[in-house]
Amino acid sequence: MTRPKALISGASVAGPVLAYFLQHNGYDVTVVERAAAVRDSGYAVDFRGAAFDVLREMKLFDQVSEHNTRMRGTTLVDGSGAEIGQLPASAFAGELEVPKRELTRILHQATAGDVDYVFGDSITALSQHESGVAVEFEHRAAGEFDLLFGADGVYSNVRRLGFGPDDEVLRHLGMSGAAFSTPNYLGLDHRGLLRPGPDTAAYLFSCGDPDRLTVSLSFATASPELDRRGRTEQERAVRAAFAGQNWELPRLLDTMTGADDFSFGSSCQVQLSQWSRGRVALVGDAGYCAAPTSGMGTSQALIGARALAHHLATTGGDHKTAFPAYETQLRPYVADNQAKGRQAAMTLGGAA
Repeated sequence: MTRPKALISGASVAGPVLAYFLQHNGYDVTVVERAAAVRDSGYAVDFRGAAFDVLREMKLFDQVSEHNTRMRGTTLVDGSGAEIGQLPASAFAGELEVPKRELTRILHQATAGDVDYVFGDSITALSQHESGVAVEFEHRAAGEFDLLFGADGVYSNVRRLGFGPDDEVLRHLGMSGAAFSTPNYLGLDHRGLLRPGPDTAAYLFSCGDPDRLTVSLSFATASPELDRRGRTEQERAVRAAFAGQNWELPRLLDTMTGADDFSFGSSCQVQLSQWSRGRVALVGDAGYCAAPTSGMGTSQALIGARALAHHLATTGGDHKTAFPAYETQLRPYVADNQAKGRQAAMTLGGAA
């Protein structure tokens, strides 16, 4: 009997997890990823609640736990650097926190032997018909698949091609920010420093590598437009937002220019009336991003991917039944996480 063919766009977290379960359920799985190799970027991701059940089912809990950052909490400081409060480790690190690069590496290793990974390529067009999905790629030859899944993040290529423009589904939470690392000149040891303000927030922490300090500089924005700009414009916006501020900010702004791991992003939520159309379904941030401020992105990715694969398995691969069941199961969970994301953004100076 011919095994059904599934194509997944995105090899970060949701994609490999979905690939794992689909492959175990009898699918031939291909994962296409725009990056040239497994991504070695990102800082720390955390796990909460039922996400641990997914890791255990994949037999990866112990391996992932070995990379626990063991953060010990965060000190709140005012504009002069004076301590004004303390936050527990769970405020940012959840119940378990690991470096993003370690998680993506582990997930890839757990699936690479059974899943066909295609790096350095992306989907350029898709069209559905009664028995499958025709997909065109930037580099490789076009192909036919029984099912297509978008697990490619908040600016999902699959969502844009199959559901509509980003602007129709993204809800900006009023915050954008830059992240980079620098030598740990403050000597932070598995701890963070947070300097909140009415329109800006600076968060510094060190974990994993004691010689490195990770910096996040967030500020109020009216839209996520800066995400589409180049680094020069993004840096200029960060400098303008933090201009005239004291404490460590002048030094951090100088360091930002030379950082080789600079990244920029906005706090956005993805709000769709449907997470599937025909034979195409979305999972993780591509379908229902709750924003980084929620602290639930990784957990949603794991739980959503397993739920999607589970409903396909229990319905014998009937996507017309499985996809709505997946959405019905997950909607309340996602709605709660998105509410948390909006509330946290407001606390840090964003908008509801």
